[in-house]
Amino acid sequence: MKMIKVMKIKMGCLIPAMLLALLLTASECLQISVQLDKDSTVTLSTLLSQDQCSICVINDQTGPDCSTSQIISPSETINSTLLLNCSQPYTSVSVLIRSRIVCSKSSCSPGVGGVLDPFLLGFSRTLVWDLRAPVDAALVVEFPGGGLQKVGDGGRCEDGYQYSVDTSGSGDGTQLQRFCRNGSVDHLELRNQANVTITVSPQEQLNPPLFTVTPTTLQKKGRTMAVVPDPNTSVTIKKSPQGPDCTVCVGEGTSRTCGSTQTLSDAQTTVEFSCSRPQDAFTVEIIRDLDCTKSCSYDSIHSDASFFPDFSKTFIWDLKVSSVKSFQLDFPEPGMRQIPSGDLCPDKHTYSVVMYQRGTVGVGTFCRNGTVTRMQIPYKGRVTLAVPKDTPLIQSDFIYSETTGSVWPVVVATLPRGQSSTEFYSASGIPSDYGMSWSFVVPPLHNFSVEFVDPQKPECQSKEVKVTYLQDRKPPLDKTLTDAQPSNYQGNFNLSLTNCDLKKNSASSLLLKYRVSVFRSGVPYHCTVDLSADAGLSVEVGSRTPGSFCELSLNSVVQEKITVPSGSRAELSFLDCPSTDLLLTVTKTLECKSLSSCLRSGNLLTVPALDPCLPVPLQQVRWDVQVPHQGSVELSSPQGTLLQSVLGQDCTGSVSLLVSQSDGSGLGRFCPLGGQGAIQKVQVRSSISITTTTDPTTRDLSKYLREPLLNVSFIPEITDEVIYTTSPLVSSPIVLATPNWPAGMKPDSTVSWLISVPEEHSAELLFINISQPSCRQSHATVTIQELDSTRKWSFREDEKMEKYDAQSSFYLNMSNCEPEQGNFAFLTKISLQKKSRKLLSIILAVVGALLAVMMIILAVVCVVVRKKKRQVNRSSIYIPKGAVSLPGDATFSTSFPKSRVDNESHVYDSIDDTMIYGHLLAADGQTDRGPGHYNGHQVGTYHTFTGPADSAVAEPGSEPDGGPGHEKDSYRPFLAPSDTFIPSRPRTPLGPLDSMGYEDRRMVDNELYTFKNPADPNTIRLSAAEPIRLPEPDTGSWTGSDDEPDPETHYDMAM
Repeated sequence: MKMIKVMKIKMGCLIPAMLLALLLTASECLQISVQLDKDSTVTLSTLLSQDQCSICVINDQTGPDCSTSQIISPSETINSTLLLNCSQPYTSVSVLIRSRIVCSKSSCSPGVGGVLDPFLLGFSRTLVWDLRAPVDAALVVEFPGGGLQKVGDGGRCEDGYQYSVDTSGSGDGTQLQRFCRNGSVDHLELRNQANVTITVSPQEQLNPPLFTVTPTTLQKKGRTMAVVPDPNTSVTIKKSPQGPDCTVCVGEGTSRTCGSTQTLSDAQTTVEFSCSRPQDAFTVEIIRDLDCTKSCSYDSIHSDASFFPDFSKTFIWDLKVSSVKSFQLDFPEPGMRQIPSGDLCPDKHTYSVVMYQRGTVGVGTFCRNGTVTRMQIPYKGRVTLAVPKDTPLIQSDFIYSETTGSVWPVVVATLPRGQSSTEFYSASGIPSDYGMSWSFVVPPLHNFSVEFVDPQKPECQSKEVKVTYLQDRKPPLDKTLTDAQPSNYQGNFNLSLTNCDLKKNSASSLLLKYRVSVFRSGVPYHCTVDLSADAGLSVEVGSRTPGSFCELSLNSVVQEKITVPSGSRAELSFLDCPSTDLLLTVTKTLECKSLSSCLRSGNLLTVPALDPCLPVPLQQVRWDVQVPHQGSVELSSPQGTLLQSVLGQDCTGSVSLLVSQSDGSGLGRFCPLGGQGAIQKVQVRSSISITTTTDPTTRDLSKYLREPLLNVSFIPEITDEVIYTTSPLVSSPIVLATPNWPAGMKPDSTVSWLISVPEEHSAELLFINISQPSCRQSHATVTIQELDSTRKWSFREDEKMEKYDAQSSFYLNMSNCEPEQGNFAFLTKISLQKKSRKLLSIILAVVGALLAVMMIILAVVCVVVRKKKRQVNRSSIYIPKGAVSLPGDATFSTSFPKSRVDNESHVYDSIDDTMIYGHLLAADGQTDRGPGHYNGHQVGTYHTFTGPADSAVAEPGSEPDGGPGHEKDSYRPFLAPSDTFIPSRPRTPLGPLDSMGYEDRRMVDNELYTFKNPADPNTIRLSAAEPIRLPEPDTGSWTGSDDEPDPETHYDMAM
């Protein structure tokens, strides 16, 4: 189809003389000749002003016509010339070409969408085709040359060539689809009315045909649904007069009925529509009968969303009680708002209430979200909810009950707090001498005023329309429609409207619109706050309880919370605001723009002083600390150390400080006063906020005006996000918490503790409260590294954690992952203990054991050596029976002129053991020489000295005076070494030398106890002292009585 033909384009155009004056200022112009057909129009327009760009149409009949927009239609002359007087016409002028394609049931004219190429190349062009076909026909649009690709809303085509298809029929874009070239969509099935739009960039050529259009028979697709009405509910389906051709059928088989209207009863049934979109043709009414004359056990009433969800529907509830009672409707929050009759609600859910009292009386039309909370309607009425098609149903219940009330309809409204103005409307069609009432609940500490807005008076036959106000403990106040209504009153009130006696067949009726305004009462308290001299200081005042009646104003503007910015001056107003109901917060900003310019010595945080006119004490202070680039902030206590308040570590003072990062995550709550903590400093890499919190007994922070709470310093940037430097206490354990505990650390964040352990102490780490995440990627880790050794211990979130004993100062590092679920949070308990001297004890024990072994070995060696020496020096002495001459005797002296000391008669060079103990070696112990004699050659045998030869001594074989029966020549063994040398025997005095009853008891059990017989004299010298000779006892006087002292003499071993 030929639409427009470009005839001639000229730059620096030749123009008729009559246009010369118009185009004197043009530096460049573009002349275009076009030719149109009967179904096309062209619109050229520019957004520039006419003196910058003008579009002129030139023809012989009408003359020149210049404007910023020109429409060329088929009614114009066949050939038209356009003159574009613009400095840049291609970029300043846009082109819109609109065409029309009309189809019958068999063909379309024209059947293609296209233009001659090139057509206005260089301009931004938009081509629109309006497609029309009969109602019972459909359209098939085909796109040759590669098809189309659908894009979403707002999508753009890279080649600047975009299709748009609107199937709404009206071209309003409500059912718009967008496409780009080169896709899989080669055709579209459209309704009988559609619009096809192609937008082309300036340099893009149009290649016809752009699409083809073919009519087709509409395939009617029905829709079937099952409907189950509630008890006492009927459903009516009605066809709209302006809707498309469609029928509705109910039932199956022989009971199937079809038509334009169907009513469904309580039983389940199937509804079938003959069209695919029955919501365009039908409306639905759901009517429910709620009769309280017999029983009124209804709960909340609500609309059923399952009924015909996309249809235009009306829910109707018919309500009825006994004639002497009323039914009550309660609307839960947010209540209902009355609107003029005939208006629609913004959410498309419109309620209306009517009553049947001497006719039909329209109580009012209402929307959701308003002040009306209750209605009372006498006897009988109806509630209606209208929802248009394709609107999702919003559930809004109301409660239906029976009550005894007024014979008039009553509307109860709860007016909002603060300043407000609400409109109300009287019922329409109020009968003669009848009326209605409104009951208003006014908030405490508020006043109200009533204003009538253009009341419509009826034609009265008698009486007059009357308005009556009622309040508790006050007489009624009657007004007319033209009187001044109450203003600046307090308390709840009732407004009753009574109609006059109407004239019969009067065309006018009573209609009243009025406005109720509510505003605060009382006298406000004013205070001027001047912060112009306090850099970085701002003040904020708010109410602690949202339900209070405190009204705050900043410069005469009522606000929920008032804030005085830093460096400003403001007028504050407080109305009905007790000091216990207010919260005053002061914010101080500490900003460091350059690390080199900030004082590294620190800034002491103190409570700022405020204007005393403020009616509330200062209860909260916040410091916002802004960290410079490549810098960090360091916190320390002027009192010494900080205590972190967590799990039993409570602050002893009344003030604590909550430290948070700029994103709101907490770093901990610290106790600044007292210096009883273990944290020396906290270093943070990001900007932070520090907020004071107080216990319930502290209502004023002004007493801390001169006491610094914290020291803030700016330092170079640290590696971790947070570093805590801690010195645990020896007296008690400390508990450390991860940042933002118990909520958990931020994803991919790190924190470290540098923990100092005193000398001669060790630290025990115990994780007492653990929350481990499930990581999406990487791992959450805990690492412990001792500073004075290479000991390092770490675990991941999926490993079991154990306690750790640190022998020296160490750092504890925790790194979070990107959690998939769960949090990374820890409580770590650190206890100091004295180092146990186990190694020293072991060394001392080993040394002691070695010494003990050496002493034992030495003792054994000594015993063995002494035993050997004793065996070498030991001698046997034979003591025969008979008289013995002892040193000192006369005979002894004469025989041995030398004394014992002077001679060596008692010294032996050697002693042969076999000679001494040879009698033990005999087989039977007997020899021919008698018992005790060795039967061999006797050499060097010792014989007891018996005195000089010339002395009168007894023979060896004679009997001594001791009496018969004693053994002769018996040998007695020496004592065993164990009995004589360990321990050594003390010095013992000698007994009488001539005592024959002496015996050594230690020798009794000895095997060699044959050395001497009892009562034989002991010739062994047991002492170095010279023996004392005792007088010889009388032999006959010896009795051996027990009363005599024991004659046993103790002696030392002769060596």
